[in-house]
Amino acid sequence: MPRTELQVIGEDAENRALAYLREQGLELVERNFSCKVGELDLVMRDRQHLVFVEVRERSSPHFGGAAASITPAKQKRIVRAAKYYLLRYPTIPPCRIDVVAIDGHHLSWLRNAIVEM
Repeated sequence: MPRTELQVIGEDAENRALAYLREQGLELVERNFSCKVGELDLVMRDRQHLVFVEVRERSSPHFGGAAASITPAKQKRIVRAAKYYLLRYPTIPPCRIDVVAIDGHHLSWLRNAIVEM
């Protein structure tokens, strides 16, 4: 099945975010985890922390930009997906939810951006 233009753009944004986070010392655990309650773009390890990363891209910062595009409903889906992901662990590691916001050519890494865990 051919990929849509939006899927290609989204994959490119995830590739940019992944490369940046690896440069910062994080290690990839899983990419595009999908379950019945939501999806996680990137699951990374930052030392002892498991980090769930939401990647958002907007071509311009108008209308609030990439970070502002994460609605409360989207935040709840991310939290639910992260909790579902954690069911595989007998002991839950320290974890957080980060956002990589890409506005045009500017990338921002927002650590612990969603705190409802």
